Amino acid sequence: MDKPKRNSKRPTTKKETFKRKPSESKPYAPKRKDAQNKNDAPKKPAVKRDPNDESMRLNRFISNAGICSRREADTIILSGAVSINDKVVTEMGVRVQPSDKVTVGGETIQHEKKLYLVMNKPKNFVTTANDALGRKTALQLVGKHKQAVSAVDKMDRTSTGVLMFTNDLDLAKRLTKVTSIYQVTTDKNVSQGDLNVLIEGFELEGGFSKADEASFVGKGDDRKVIGIEIRSSKNKIVKRMVEHLGYKVIKLDRVSFANLTKKDLARGQWRYLTNEEVAFLKMTKKA
Repeated sequence: MDKPKRNSKRPTTKKETFKRKPSESKPYAPKRKDAQNKNDAPKKPAVKRDPNDESMRLNRFISNAGICSRREADTIILSGAVSINDKVVTEMGVRVQPSDKVTVGGETIQHEKKLYLVMNKPKNFVTTANDALGRKTALQLVGKHKQAVSAVDKMDRTSTGVLMFTNDLDLAKRLTKVTSIYQVTTDKNVSQGDLNVLIEGFELEGGFSKADEASFVGKGDDRKVIGIEIRSSKNKIVKRMVEHLGYKVIKLDRVSFANLTKKDLARGQWRYLTNEEVAFLKMTKKA
């Protein structure tokens, strides 16, 4: 009986399979995804803006005037309350020139340059624009800009330290929950246990509150001065947290706000933010 002929070729191993080159006689068959991509229309090249073009989107123009945010401006535009050169405009994306006459609700608005300031706020100055009791306001210290800007993340009258001002409403809203660092001086030594409680958090009027970090910053055995790092927009939150634990706040100084510091600024002095500082703040995620 004849023996069956054995195949002279060895079975192809898995390793060899990966080494095999595709047959040149067989054209490459694109996958469905590749085929779809080939049929896609070519992307249009990005339109380059003329660097000398001073025009801007209408919603931004309105926001820059300090009336509202860009999103709110969109709603106002759609309502038919906005006119450009006496012509009602309801289309989104319309661009305007600084020389255009823009009216909102019948009132003409002017293009406003964005201002960004940081101050080392002194004690006994309120941070509101006007005070019914006639007390001194921090805005009085910024002189010619006092009518244009407002404080971001307002501070208590007796508190001192970093205070930012701007007329950029969109940015101000982004900065409602950025990290701030405070130096707090109390009437008595703070225990390590209470520092831990500040970090763990607890319920206060307005909801649960906690510090991101808390530590002693006093010299030697001094435990009356502590540092608190926190992200919160709640009113007087640091003072309320410390007083909740049974301490009286003697001094409250904000040493940092959104990475801005009071370096080289004496009490009551202010300066403009650099372009780099403004760009960094604009990268802040919305609260």
